[in-house]
Amino acid sequence: MANSINCNKCNSDGSPLLDVTSTAGLKQIAVLGMPNTGKSTFFNRLTGANASVGNWPGITVDLMAAKIKLGQQETQVVDLPGIYDLRGFSEDEEVVRKFLESNPVHLVIIILNAAQLDRQISLALQIKHIGLPALLLLNMADEAPKFGVQIEPESIARHLEMPVVQMSAKYGQGYAQARNSIVAQLGRQSEPMLAGKIDKNLVTDAEFATEMGALLQDGFHVSAEFKETITTKIDRVLLHPVFGLPIFFGLMYLMFQMVYTIGKPLQDGLNSGVEWFKTAAVEPALSFLPKFPHDLLIDGLYGGMATVAAFLPVIWIFFICMAIVEDSGYLSRSAYLMDAFMERLGLDGRSFVMSLMGFGCNVPAIMGLRVMRSPALRLLSMLVIPFSLCSARLNVFIFMTTALFNANVAPLVLFSLYLFSFAAAILTAFIFKGKYPNQEPLILELPPYRFPTVRQMLLRAWSETKHFLRFSWRFIIFGVVAIWLCNNLPTNVEPASAGTISGEIGRALQPILGPIGINPKLSVALIFGFIAKEIVLGGLAVIYATKQDAGLAGAIAKEIDWVQAYSFMLFTLLYVPCLSTVAVIKAESKSIKFAVMGVLWSLVLAWSASFIFYQGARLLGF
Repeated sequence: MANSINCNKCNSDGSPLLDVTSTAGLKQIAVLGMPNTGKSTFFNRLTGANASVGNWPGITVDLMAAKIKLGQQETQVVDLPGIYDLRGFSEDEEVVRKFLESNPVHLVIIILNAAQLDRQISLALQIKHIGLPALLLLNMADEAPKFGVQIEPESIARHLEMPVVQMSAKYGQGYAQARNSIVAQLGRQSEPMLAGKIDKNLVTDAEFATEMGALLQDGFHVSAEFKETITTKIDRVLLHPVFGLPIFFGLMYLMFQMVYTIGKPLQDGLNSGVEWFKTAAVEPALSFLPKFPHDLLIDGLYGGMATVAAFLPVIWIFFICMAIVEDSGYLSRSAYLMDAFMERLGLDGRSFVMSLMGFGCNVPAIMGLRVMRSPALRLLSMLVIPFSLCSARLNVFIFMTTALFNANVAPLVLFSLYLFSFAAAILTAFIFKGKYPNQEPLILELPPYRFPTVRQMLLRAWSETKHFLRFSWRFIIFGVVAIWLCNNLPTNVEPASAGTISGEIGRALQPILGPIGINPKLSVALIFGFIAKEIVLGGLAVIYATKQDAGLAGAIAKEIDWVQAYSFMLFTLLYVPCLSTVAVIKAESKSIKFAVMGVLWSLVLAWSASFIFYQGARLLGF
C-alpha cells in the first residue's frame, strides 16, 4: 500500500493532517538516520521543504512527508524520527519500528555522519538484515578529512549489499549523484516491501559485532596523525566549566539585541505600510457600509490582524538567529552545559534543549519529549516547557517594551523576561521533582561546529514564520472579532466603556487582577489570550481602537506606567499556556488531571510573581 496526501484536516497544533489512502503508482521512500546527521537538511533539499505533517496507520505520532516527482515517478518521501538503534526502547525508536513493519516502502534512505561512521554504521547493518531495499548516504563527507577519516565506499557497499554515496546535504556536494542513485533504486524496485517483525530478523549481538568489525576494517580508517580541530579549540572556551554558562547567556542577550536592532526598523516600515493601505484602500472600499459593520471590519478585523502582521519581520529575524544557534551545533552544547544543573532538578540537558525549542512554539517542543524513555522525565518536562517564551508572547513583549521603554533599555527588559522564564522553569522542576523522579542517564553526541548556509537560515525562518501565520490567523480572527463585539455591545453605550460587555468582564476581574496592576482593558485581552497568545496583541489593538489618533503604543502608554506594563508582561509570560499547548499536554500525558494541574499551577505562579513584583515596586516608590 502506498500513500497520498490530502491536507483537508488539521493536527492538534494546527498543521495539515495527512489522510493516508491507497493510491496506485505512488512510490514511497522512508528517510532514516541518527540525530544530528543532517537528515532533515537532506529531506528539505530533496523535497524543497514542501512537507506536511500527518498521521499514519498504527502510529500514534505525526511524521513529516512530502510528495515529489523523482525521474518520471510520483513519490512520497517520509522523514522518520532520528534514532540510534532499531532495538532501542525510546518512543521514537518504537515509532520507526512500527512504521517499517506496517507501511510498505520501495526504498529506505539511511543518512549517517561520515566522520562518525564507526559509531553509526550499526543502523545500516540492521536495515540490511531486515531485508528492505536501501541506499546509504554518508553525509558531511566534507568534514571527514578534518577528523583524519578516510572512507572506502565500495568496500562498505559490498558489506552492506546496498549502494553507498558520499555527500554534503548542507552544501550540495554529491547531491546530484545521491538523487540519481535514488531514482535508479526506485526504478529497480517495482513492488514495496514490509520489514516484517524486525526483532526476529536481527542477528545475535556476537554475529553483529563480528560483521561490523569486518566492515569497519575494510571501509573506515582514521589517521594516526589526527590533529586538533577548530571544534575542540572552540569548545575549550564555550564549554569551560566556569565561563561556559555566562558565555551562553551573554550570546543569547546579543541575539535579542540583534532582533531589536534589525527588526525594529523593518517593523516600523511594515506598520506604516499597513496604515497607509488602510487609509488609501480599505476604508474607501468599505465606506458604503453602515457604521457597525464598517467599524467591525476596520477597527476590529483589519486593525487587530495588521497589528500582529507588523511584527512578522521581528519573528522572521528571531527564527534566523535560532537557526544559527541550532544548526551550528551550539544548541547541543547548551544541553551539555546545563545537564549537571538540570539533573539536580530531576531533569536533564534534553529538557533544557526542548525548553529552548519552546521559544518558537511550545507545541512541537512538548511533542519532542517522546525521545525520552522515562515517563516521569517527560511529565516533569511538560510542566516546565510552557514557561518558555514562545514567538506569540514575543510579539506582545516587543510591542510593550517598545511602547514603554527607550531603545537602550528595551532589549534588557526583554532579556529579563527570558531569565524569568528560566527561573519559573527551575522553580517548577524543583517543586515537582519529588513527584516525578527520574533515573534515565543522558547520552549526548556533540556535533562539530557548522555555520548554516544562507539558504538553510532563510528556509528555516520562512518555514517557522509560515507555520506561525497558518496556525495563528484563525485564532486571531476569532479573538479580535470577539473582543471587538465585547467592546462595542450593547450599542447604546460608549465603546470600551464600563457599560460594555468587555467593561463588565474587566470590572468583574479587578478584585483578582487589580492587585497586580492589570486594568480592566488589559484583563479582557488576557482572557481571550488563553485561546492563543497571538490574540493578546490583536485584542489590545481592538480595545484601544477609539484612541488611534495617538497610535496604539501612545494610547496604552497614556493609561499605564512601566511598572504596570512589566507586571502585565510577567503575567502573560507565566499564566495559562495556549489552548493548543494544553491539548497537546493532555494528549502526550494521557491524563486530563495532569493537564488541569499544569494549568492551575501556571495561574498560581503567574499571579504570585506579578503580585510580588508590582507591590514591591510600588513600595519602593516606582
